[in-house]
Amino acid sequence: MKKLIAALLTSATLFCASAFGQAVPAPTIAAKSWILLDATSGQVVASQDPAMRVEPASLTKVMTAYVTFGALRDKRIDLKQMVNVSVKAWKVDASSSKMFIDPATPVSIQDLLYGLMVQSGNDAAVALAEAVAGDEAAFVAQMNKEAQRLGMKNTHFANAHGLPHPENYTTAADLAILAARVIADYPEFYKIDSVKEFTYNRIKQQNRNRLLWLDPTVDGMKTGHTEAAGYCMIASAHRPNGKDGERRLISVVMGTASDQVRTQESQKLLNWGFQNFDAVKLYAKGQAIDTPEVWKGSSSKVKIGFNRDVVVTVPKGLAAKLKPVLERKDPLVAPLALNGQVGTLKMQADGKTILELPVVALEEISQASIFGRAWDSLRLWMK
Repeated sequence: MKKLIAALLTSATLFCASAFGQAVPAPTIAAKSWILLDATSGQVVASQDPAMRVEPASLTKVMTAYVTFGALRDKRIDLKQMVNVSVKAWKVDASSSKMFIDPATPVSIQDLLYGLMVQSGNDAAVALAEAVAGDEAAFVAQMNKEAQRLGMKNTHFANAHGLPHPENYTTAADLAILAARVIADYPEFYKIDSVKEFTYNRIKQQNRNRLLWLDPTVDGMKTGHTEAAGYCMIASAHRPNGKDGERRLISVVMGTASDQVRTQESQKLLNWGFQNFDAVKLYAKGQAIDTPEVWKGSSSKVKIGFNRDVVVTVPKGLAAKLKPVLERKDPLVAPLALNGQVGTLKMQADGKTILELPVVALEEISQASIFGRAWDSLRLWMK
């Protein structure tokens, strides 16, 4: 899953946009920009202005959580670790969302994570930043480093909480990348996003993601709002996908008019994706799709296929029409490296190529002896 997200999300979508558009018109979504990602295949299903620069607001906290999860994984901090609350964390914008931590009372990393993702606490964001990196500025540098590593090329963070700042910006497409990586890289911590309410300091607050109450298949992820950003939301849902298990969609809507609108538009987008598209497993990791001839090699044949499961998203009814067309880099001459590309598989429907997949060698083929190479050189010359 991690390799799939890295390979597909950070590059252009493999599907021909026109093929999708002609088959299933995209819904009208009342947002400045939006995107729908099928996390099962790593492919963008539909979008509108996904590269528009927007203010992330509290969606910034998804990256704050991601960096903190990394620190937990690397054992630089611990969930049960108690940290002191700084005056800076306590005083962060009194009019903004808070979990109400207090300098007089140490708080655990675990409670801070719940305060961050359930209560959207800006004070929790600063406290976590200081616990992980020593101060917020150093933590923000880590946030930006991670953004670049993940391929979020149009994103920059200026703080850990998302309160307005001219150097706080992102795009719907970049947020989809981040959301998918949180789920793929840290599923054990992503579960926090599904918690509907959290009580700290005897103050109970509800998760602002209203879809958690409206749609049992939604299990995260985060809402955000400032006057400039409007009402924003990342939502993720997983539903049955026939014989192929479950399927997960991630929607990002930016700049809606109200809490109600961001909720209904996110729901509309998720429902549209599930109702109109299928995620189809075409090939299994390591499955040989052909065994072509190898020249000058220690073996005369090589198994070729894919180094990951190949799952694609297609409009409903199109899967049965898919036809594979293999284009090899013939002649295949040894040495051949394991996972080295040896061709391309084009998936076509109704005579149009809608998907191209790199085909790799599933085994390493070393060179033959000097006599074997000489004989195959002669054969190739005659051929």
